[in-house]
Amino acid sequence: MIHNEDLSDEIGNNHIATNSENPLRKDAFILSDEEKIEAIKKDVESILNTLGMDLTDDSLKGTPNRVAKMFVKEIFGGLNPNKKPSSSTFENKYKYNEMLVEKNITVYSTCEHHLLPIVGRAHVAYISNGSVVGLSKMNRIVDYFAKRPQVQERLTMQIVEELQKVLNTKDVACVIDAKHLCVNSRGIRDIESSTVTAEFGGRFKEENVKREFLDYIKLDTSF
Repeated sequence: MIHNEDLSDEIGNNHIATNSENPLRKDAFILSDEEKIEAIKKDVESILNTLGMDLTDDSLKGTPNRVAKMFVKEIFGGLNPNKKPSSSTFENKYKYNEMLVEKNITVYSTCEHHLLPIVGRAHVAYISNGSVVGLSKMNRIVDYFAKRPQVQERLTMQIVEELQKVLNTKDVACVIDAKHLCVNSRGIRDIESSTVTAEFGGRFKEENVKREFLDYIKLDTSF
């Protein structure tokens, strides 16, 4: 018989997602950012004290507050729906009807199983259905959904689903290639491996369109 704690460890150690949405409680936003920072600050102080660290040392005395602000304002800021980037679209007046690819978008996220970094690149593409979106907005959408405790598969799906809504088309695709420090720096400690996930919508499910997209993201466009 597998106990609940053992099952949770097995799910976490194998990086398995249990929900396509980020698992948030209904009362997730009752506290203000400032109240959350204050509460997390105390929790970090408790962790460091338990580890035996001397919080009167000049190097450590500001650490609880810095970590709390980083959690709320930075690396988990994407949990707050008020920080969702506005995604204005524009009429495709120049009638560009081919694939548009934004490649090598930097991904900084955090594994929800061990709270360690996920670092990599996202490649996003769409085929216009009459509307286009500013290129920087694609980066901002990736960044918004990455700034959460995440599972890479979920992140890939969320990026595609958001762009499908914004652009009113199913023809959106995303590939993410990332390193997970929970694999690279602990556990198996395999520093070479990376994880690739993909989500293909609409016409990108067609083999020739999918192949065109994958060929684009292999291009060396460095300057």
